[in-house]
Amino acid sequence: MQRAVARGLRRRDDTGLYPDLDVDETAFRKRHDYVTVVSDPGTGAVIHLCDDRKKQSLKDFYSSLSEEQRTGIRTISMDMWPAFINATLEGFPGADSKICFDRFHVAQHLGKAVDKVRRDEHKKLKAEDNAVLTGTKHDWLRAEQNVSKKRLGAFRKLCNSTLKTARAWAWKEAAAYLWQYRSRAWAIKAWNRWYAGAIRSRLEPVKKAARMIKKHLWGIVNAIVTGTTNAGAESINSRIKMVKVRSRGFRNKNRFKTAIYFHLGDLDLYPETAPK
Repeated sequence: MQRAVARGLRRRDDTGLYPDLDVDETAFRKRHDYVTVVSDPGTGAVIHLCDDRKKQSLKDFYSSLSEEQRTGIRTISMDMWPAFINATLEGFPGADSKICFDRFHVAQHLGKAVDKVRRDEHKKLKAEDNAVLTGTKHDWLRAEQNVSKKRLGAFRKLCNSTLKTARAWAWKEAAAYLWQYRSRAWAIKAWNRWYAGAIRSRLEPVKKAARMIKKHLWGIVNAIVTGTTNAGAESINSRIKMVKVRSRGFRNKNRFKTAIYFHLGDLDLYPETAPK
């Protein structure tokens, strides 16, 4: 596998243009040990792997690209990890119009806010022998249309109640509709209107998520108007996890990277002549 990957990387054309890039991280081991994965959403291939998720590592990759490659990139989809953002802002001309913060990651932050409100409220209600929120955790993390038919009636009653969790969920659902805009000006206006309401919600987790969204609104709007998603990166991350499972994990990071390139690098791995 090591010989095949080395052969494939030597043969790969590193001068090609990438209209779009995805930047994501995948866990190598526990305790926040990560590998940064740069991929091409057009081909679904892993382009580059960094040994960590630090700013300098990603900047070094950007520096390896030609000027034509850097200027030819239209979008760079990523999560809101500061190291990724800063490396891209420093490594690309006009990066503030290329960086796109994916819908999945925004929804993830809002989902965590809803769950924090639910946990705090559930704890208080249980102390009063009120079990109305028992067993509802996953319902609040879904959109209403994704709640099972068996639970839908009871869930709608909870949504229409005066529960703080119901209010937090409503703000999450309201944000989901704002991804339908295509005009930059109207998208900014709609998100600012959402923020103005969410910041007055008196729900601290929702307010915290709203502040995060306000800070990164420029990249969220870039994703909206370009239609960029991080679906390709999430798919690659899932496939990397499958590689780890089938290999029963890795103790050596270089072998982990080799396995990723072998399975997901879209490399020409075979020798020129078959062995005798």
